[in-house]
Amino acid sequence: MVHFTFHTPYILFGAGASWEIVGLLKGCKAARVLLVTDKNVRAAGVTRKVEAAIAEAGIKLTVFDGVVADPPWHVIEAAAELCYERGCDAVLSIGGGSALDTAKLVAYLARNPDKLDDIYGVELATGERLPLVLVPTTAGTGSEVTPISIVTTPTNEKKAVVSPRLIPDWAILDPELTLGLPPQVTAAAGIDAMVHAIEAYTSKIKKNPISDQLALKALALLSANLRKVYRDGSDLEARSEMLLGSMLAGMAFAHSPVAAVHALAYPIGAIFHVSHGLSNALVLPYVLEFNRSAAEALYAELSDVIQPGYRRQSDAADAAAFIAEIKAICRDCEVPGSLSAVGIGEGDLSRLAEDAMKQTRLLVNNPRELDYDQARAIYARALAGRGSAASE
Repeated sequence: MVHFTFHTPYILFGAGASWEIVGLLKGCKAARVLLVTDKNVRAAGVTRKVEAAIAEAGIKLTVFDGVVADPPWHVIEAAAELCYERGCDAVLSIGGGSALDTAKLVAYLARNPDKLDDIYGVELATGERLPLVLVPTTAGTGSEVTPISIVTTPTNEKKAVVSPRLIPDWAILDPELTLGLPPQVTAAAGIDAMVHAIEAYTSKIKKNPISDQLALKALALLSANLRKVYRDGSDLEARSEMLLGSMLAGMAFAHSPVAAVHALAYPIGAIFHVSHGLSNALVLPYVLEFNRSAAEALYAELSDVIQPGYRRQSDAADAAAFIAEIKAICRDCEVPGSLSAVGIGEGDLSRLAEDAMKQTRLLVNNPRELDYDQARAIYARALAGRGSAASE
């Protein structure tokens, strides 16, 4: 049996759960709170009731709404400086994965003399942090339960800070906060969560029985509900199942890390400013095909998880059926059929492959070893759209 440890925050889940935020902040004895979010979430009114309740409770609130997608280092540092200057003694974040990732680092940096450059990597952030409450508004990243924050560096690379210190005190999951997500955002976030579950289940080094069970349940929930919420974003029950699935997938990959799908997706997001979920979706079918020779038995085990009632045959047939269903989900959620649809051309493939090979933290987890030429070939297939859902 593999040796492993498992960390989770306290979790509050359910429609209306965000009303409990003020009570939790009081439990942290917070007098000055920094709210980390983005302008779109705030403009949509998602944070309005919470802001009012915090003010009514007599807690002084400072709002940082400058978060942007794939948060760059200077945004994180600006938020941490604001937190320190205002004397905040707790951090709250309401938003998507970028906001939550930012908040985790703000809570750490505002309490420590460490600089971002000092803590990129695994378990280099070892100091204390401020009390931290995370509230996701998307069902995708699972950031509310992971020890990981992704940062875009000055050289346009994506680097990670990975440390148990980043796991929040509380994760508050209120599916009502996800009701306003547009269909394309819903689809990209949901596929991102599915990738978390798939890669956690097939991760080479730290695969463990707890992550396995979480990944299986997550994938079942996500695959059963993604098409529903894409077609009808007001379906609260399906939104709830998606948010639960996203969280479970986050727990799974927090301890059984993601691999080549993410490694190849990161450069797409960093260079071309494509959303993280869509970046994953664009390369997912091609990485699955590449990994098939090494992960066939595991993919076969997932075939009836995403297709209830599917009758198992052989590992080869079942793995093929699994990949085909993943492509069908992407097609039904209208994921673009090729990299060219997001502005990527043949001349970009070498740089993408070079940057992907820098993601050694992720590639080491892949079930099949991947080199530069193979990475470039995967990008080439994704560019052409051969074998993609859109071309079938």
